[in-house]
Amino acid sequence: MVKIAVLKETATGETRVAASPETVKKYIALGASVSVESGAGLLASVSDAEYEAMGASVGASPAVLKDADIILGVQGPDPKVLKGFAPGAWLVAGLDPFGQRARVDEYAKAGVEALAMEFMPRITRAQSMDILSSQSNLAGYKAVIEAASAYGRAFPMMMTAAGTVSAAKAFIMGVGVAGLQAIATARRLGAQVSATDVRSATKEQIESLGAKAIFVENVAGIEGEGAGGYATEMSDEYKAAQAELVSSHIAKQDIVITTALIPGRPAPRLISDAQIASMKPGSVIFDLAVAQGGNVEGSKPDEVVVKHGVKIIGYANTPAHLAADASALFSRNLYNFLSAFWDKEAGKPVLPDDDEITAAIRLTKDGKVVNERLLA
Repeated sequence: MVKIAVLKETATGETRVAASPETVKKYIALGASVSVESGAGLLASVSDAEYEAMGASVGASPAVLKDADIILGVQGPDPKVLKGFAPGAWLVAGLDPFGQRARVDEYAKAGVEALAMEFMPRITRAQSMDILSSQSNLAGYKAVIEAASAYGRAFPMMMTAAGTVSAAKAFIMGVGVAGLQAIATARRLGAQVSATDVRSATKEQIESLGAKAIFVENVAGIEGEGAGGYATEMSDEYKAAQAELVSSHIAKQDIVITTALIPGRPAPRLISDAQIASMKPGSVIFDLAVAQGGNVEGSKPDEVVVKHGVKIIGYANTPAHLAADASALFSRNLYNFLSAFWDKEAGKPVLPDDDEITAAIRLTKDGKVVNERLLA
């Protein structure tokens, strides 16, 4: 019987857990045994008793890992704690392969087959396995809620006997999964919403959500579509035209949410100090990319920075501020992945070497780093 181990997260500020009682029950239904490290779910509002009620065993780290065939995590664990697992065990988690390259080497030396869930390809059959999408969706929502909380005025227009309160103006920069959810959330709260992106295909998506699309026209580089649907670097001409357009627009905004990331590279700078200075005092910027260097000049993880009367906010780990929901979705992503490759005869998941998903997410195997993106 294949054994699945669920580790308690140790990274600073990490409140999520890689398996929910729901997915534990499903793993056991597939024929696996599940062992959960004691306290793993407490910060996500899941007690040890709830795991035990679904058939999992709960214990300390050494016992949980002993003879484990599959190790589940939200973030990659310290390689030093990975002891006693079955030969060739899988480590399935968000492993930050570019930011933690040395740790990937340690996983190879430890003998685990490290599978980076954030490298999941953006293809139709992998949508339900995509941790970046599920967590970004919640992050986009949380960014608007936090910005609304920090903003000293109301979001919707209000007509009262004492006069009219104008609607807040919210500008979303970067319209991926997080940006689209930010647009929808700001709209639900009653703001006047506008948005921009370097990818021309997003204009229709912005307008379909009832927001105004702010786009550079007739400049080379507008396509902006990178591999797998991610944004890519723009031409210098495009960057200059975009900066000019954004500068004139941002000065009129009350709330700005920035979401732009390029995989494997520092976050692109979208807002300069001069642009912050042009905004009205009391305005709020939420930088969702702050942990990757930030889209906003001067933003700092988990700090409220005030510049020119503008509050700049950003969390190092935004999904962790919605631990219960983020854990539930993350856990389903992992289950959807493992169950899709489950071989009933073998009684365990099997990854074909020639599969597109395997090639994308497998970092290490047989003591070596094998992923092309890390070897390039």
